[in-house]
Amino acid sequence: MSHIQIMEKTKLAALREMRLFIIVWIGQLIALIGYSTTAFALDIWVYNRTGSVTQFALVSLFNTLPLILISPIAGPLVDKWDRRKTMIIADLLASLGTIAIGVLFVIGQLEVWHIYLANTFTAIFMAFHTPAYTASTVLLVPKQHLNRANGLMSLMFGISIIIAPTLGGILLSIVDFQGIILFHVTTVLIAVVSLMLVRFPQVNTSNIATTESSFLSEATYGFKYLTTRPGLLGLVLFSASSLYFVGGINVITIPLVLNFASVSVLGTILSLFGIALLIGGLLVSIWGGLERNIYAIYGCMLLNGVFLLVAGLQPSLVTFTVSIFLFSLTQPIVSSSTQAVMQNKVEPSIQGRVFAIKGAIEAAALPLGYITIGPLAEKVFEPLMATDGFLAGSIGQIIGVGSGRGMGLLLMIMGVLTILETSIAYLYPRLRFVEDELPNVNNAVAMAADTPSSKNDAISLLS
Repeated sequence: MSHIQIMEKTKLAALREMRLFIIVWIGQLIALIGYSTTAFALDIWVYNRTGSVTQFALVSLFNTLPLILISPIAGPLVDKWDRRKTMIIADLLASLGTIAIGVLFVIGQLEVWHIYLANTFTAIFMAFHTPAYTASTVLLVPKQHLNRANGLMSLMFGISIIIAPTLGGILLSIVDFQGIILFHVTTVLIAVVSLMLVRFPQVNTSNIATTESSFLSEATYGFKYLTTRPGLLGLVLFSASSLYFVGGINVITIPLVLNFASVSVLGTILSLFGIALLIGGLLVSIWGGLERNIYAIYGCMLLNGVFLLVAGLQPSLVTFTVSIFLFSLTQPIVSSSTQAVMQNKVEPSIQGRVFAIKGAIEAAALPLGYITIGPLAEKVFEPLMATDGFLAGSIGQIIGVGSGRGMGLLLMIMGVLTILETSIAYLYPRLRFVEDELPNVNNAVAMAADTPSSKNDAISLLS
């Protein structure tokens, strides 16, 4: 048998062993495309209605804030409830907010505050859906394929980022806003059907998960769990720092690119960054990642620092685009490797609580990047790097002066901080040896795809 035939056989075996996860993943991908397309249409509607960047930004805030606030409450409940049913109910209830927006639009009563309220309503149920989905991965995927599964999760978001704006624009011109709402509801129903046709293996209740009885102690259990395992806490904070810089890049990209090019070129560049996420997720899902995930995280974060440093070095659209493309390409590797470590080290029966806290910390990092780096760029660094700015005669002689150079300098500082942070993280033994010091939990499914009930589920779906 040739080497190529062996590789093909290995890939087919991986697909077979991951088939339950892939069925769920396809349904969730379709639902995410529907959600992202609706979010795009709502963003356009709010901006056209108000012309306010602040109100436009508030849409994202109301999508994020409930996740941060409710996750500590949602985590313990997710661990107690059936995760498949939790996902189904959360999907259905979250779609009610979208349906309400559609009804208000049709009767001509839709206001901006309705969208804020609907986004909050939807985000509340997504606070239950997200940890349930994340914690279900170890129930559906054998341990050796966790990196591939996490790569597919990143791939899912890359696909939605690329498809949603184009699809949203097409649907707005053909079926208008109410048609997009109908499309969204249809995609949710497809996701629900895929979940109803698959059975998740049961989670064995661990002793750790039942030692605390009060709801308050259970709500804080995920945070206590991480603080007593500093390697895992360091890993979560390290991952969150990457998302913080992603938020900063997002807020800098639009004004920086518009200094060089038109809005149409900006759209193309943003699509390229989405393609980078897609390629990175696809790479991980095929490759499977390194045996030691922490090395992949360190390596990618170090490269990210270099990419950010180069992105701001010169006033060049090509240099900026290539650098941030490469930065985006590494994000799925960082996120999937981080997730794989957590899945290997956290018992399945408490992953809802731990992943809810992890999700809240990471969800807070992204908008924190928006609200800190944005004002720094506009109010501090751009004036410093103006033609008559304080730094024009020093740093300005190296990287240039004028519009956009303050943002370039800020990118370089972000790059230096990332390199410095990675170096410090490497010197922290609890994080560097987290995969050695903490024992692997028992794989929740062992080989779930080979159990009789799992085979029957797959056969019933495909027949």
